[in-house]
Amino acid sequence: QVQLVESGGGLVQPGGSLRLSCAASGSIFSTYDMGWYRQAPGKQRELVATITSGGSTNYPDSVEGRFTISRDNAKNTVYLQMNSLKPEDTAAYYCNAAGTGGDYWGKGTLVTVSS
Repeated sequence: QVQLVESGGGLVQPGGSLRLSCAASGSIFSTYDMGWYRQAPGKQRELVATITSGGSTNYPDSVEGRFTISRDNAKNTVYLQMNSLKPEDTAAYYCNAAGTGGDYWGKGTLVTVSS
């Protein structure tokens, strides 16, 4: 069982930055592939970034070059650094852990990009 708790969301102006954190319980965090997803009102949940247990990262074109995912296995935490934020980045952001033990989701943190 893995529990995920996101933090770091909030209101930011266009062009600003935020860093999201996802703290995971459990001693096998390092074996999980981790990801960030987002869901805007009225839209489907979409991939934002993933990082494998080996550290390989992947981003969709919509955030490539603006967002950076990283992980600290010693702290059981995955981060999402978001720069040059746009109003269309407004959404609830969810942390995901995927591995042989299962697929787990956090409850989300809200990011609002608005002037």
